[in-house]
Order: sequence, then C-alpha cells, then structure tokens
Amino acid sequence: MTEKQLIIGLPAGSLANPTRGGNLVQLLEKAGFRTRGYDSGGPSKFITTNYMFGWDGRPQEFGSQLGIGELDVAIAGDDWIQERVMELRLEYKSRINLEKVLSLNRGNVKIVGITANDQFSSIERCVKDLLQKKKIITVVTEMPYLTLNWLHEVLMKTGLYEEYSDFSVQKYKTPPKIEKGILIYETWGKTEAKVKNEGADLGVEITQSGNAIRNYGLTVIDTIMESETGIYINPELKKDKEKQELLKMFLLNLYGVVNAENKVMILFNVPNENVPDIESYLGNNALFADEPTKNVGKSFTEFSIQVDIDNKLQSLAVVRYQLAKKGAVNIDTLPIDSSIQNLDVLNL
Repeated sequence: MTEKQLIIGLPAGSLANPTRGGNLVQLLEKAGFRTRGYDSGGPSKFITTNYMFGWDGRPQEFGSQLGIGELDVAIAGDDWIQERVMELRLEYKSRINLEKVLSLNRGNVKIVGITANDQFSSIERCVKDLLQKKKIITVVTEMPYLTLNWLHEVLMKTGLYEEYSDFSVQKYKTPPKIEKGILIYETWGKTEAKVKNEGADLGVEITQSGNAIRNYGLTVIDTIMESETGIYINPELKKDKEKQELLKMFLLNLYGVVNAENKVMILFNVPNENVPDIESYLGNNALFADEPTKNVGKSFTEFSIQVDIDNKLQSLAVVRYQLAKKGAVNIDTLPIDSSIQNLDVLNL
C-alpha cells in the first residue's frame, strides 16, 4: 500500500483499561488493528499491519505533539486537546488548528466550575461579587488554560475584562505573580477538597456523575464543556496523499466498530406468501435502509436486518416477537463486530 507509517498517539490510563470504560485495546482489535504491549503499559506495537506506528503517551500532551507534527493522529478527549490549544494561544501566543475526525462514543465527561458558596445563580454574579471584595480570584484545577479561557469569557460578559485580564498559572499556594486578575493553581487532583477547605475561591473539575462534588457539599456553578474521546489530526496531514489514505483506512475501520456497538443482526426465514406483510412491517418501523436485504428461494425468503438493542421504542424482544407473529421462522440473532455503510461516512 505504502512504505510510510501513520504515527498514532495511544493514550495510557483509563481509556486503554477495559475495567475503566475505555477499552481501546478491544476497539482497535475489532477494527483490525491488533496491538501488542498496549494492554500492559507499552511499548505498544501494531502487529497486524506495518502501516501503523503506536506512540504511547498521555492525552494531556497529544495536542502539542499534533501541533508540531510529532504525531499524525491522536486518540484523546476533547477536553485535553482544547487545554493544549488554549495553553499555546494564551501563554505562548501561538495558534494551532487541530481537527476532530471521528467520535469514539466513549470517555464522556463534563468540565464544570465548582464553588463552596451556593448563594449565586450564575458564574457572572459570583465573579462580580468576588471582585468587589478582592483584586485576585484564585482557582484550582488540572486544566488551567481551559479554566482561564472560561473566566476571561465571564469577565468579558460582565465588562470587567480590561481591568482584570492579567493572569498567572502557578503551583498550588506559591506567591502570586500578579497584583490583580486571575490566579490559577494547577493541581494534581482532589480539587474538591481544596475548594471545600477554602484553598481557593473556585475550582474546575472533570466529572462523570458529579457524586464527588456533591459528597463534598459543593455546587456546580457552570458547565464549561462536555467532552468525549475522539480521533484528532493536524489538518496538514491531508497534504500527504499516502498518509491520508492510511488515515481513511484507520478511520473507516474504527467507525465500523463504533457504529456496530449495541447493534445485532437478525436472520430469519419467511414463507413467500407472508413476504409482503413482513416487508410492510419492516418498512413502517425503519428496519432497513434503502431496501430490505433478502434472498428469495422457492418456498421461503431469507431476510437480514440490524436492530439497535438500546432502542426502547422498538426493542429487540418486540421485533423478534412481531416477526414470529407474522410467520417468520428460524429467527437467529447474531452479534455485529463492524458495520460500514460506505466510504462516504468519513467527512474528510
């Protein structure tokens, strides 16, 4: 196909771990990209294709690596990609353009602002109140530049940006480098405890359920963004035709696996005299795309359809029962590892 390799950032941690919700190892294997070493901390190697090179790393760093071309592709959360984009823009006055080319439908979290004070109905009112009492707002977070961008937007909305736009990102409780503005303490977890114990005015936390925030008696005052895991590239990659072909192959096969999740295939036979009734039922319930897939025999016609097992309005159990009532026999349900409609599903 080509002598080039697509350099892919493989995130260590929870996304790779099958017991913590990500399970990228299995996702890659089902897509045809089996790895060795990834499930045990690396070094990772793609063993079914020579076209892919695995670069083990942290998603916190992938945005910067994409920006300088060290990686061609990265598997990372929207939050960490945006954190690096914001850091380069706000701290280094440098802009990078990264493109999300596929959602993986996993790793869903929210980035929220939290406070120990529940008297405010909005972050704007909270910030105004704080700046009436002090010249520096202190914030604790693992994502300092997403946090800074958020608070700058709040200051703009309240007309306070010009006066309080100065900022400093520092280690926790180091002396302030600014006289007024936003002081962000970059921390390594337990943000809730620092806010609860008055170590900072505000916190920004990554959360799935919000349980830890509630357990500390804190209030979510704003949702900054919702994040999920996806495939990111630097658009400059598209200028390399060979690597673009590798990218399409990689994305198409991953898409097939993601698209097949929670879907099953139902195979069944129908006496030919019952076919019109079955086709009417399938059409009325959108159980096929352009036309039903069928093999016509002398006495029976074999159908195959896909069913989403999470569809509460049209459950798998009901579909099978209705098919049987309409004369279907030998109704078999099979798992689907991959489902690809055509190449047009890729928006490249």
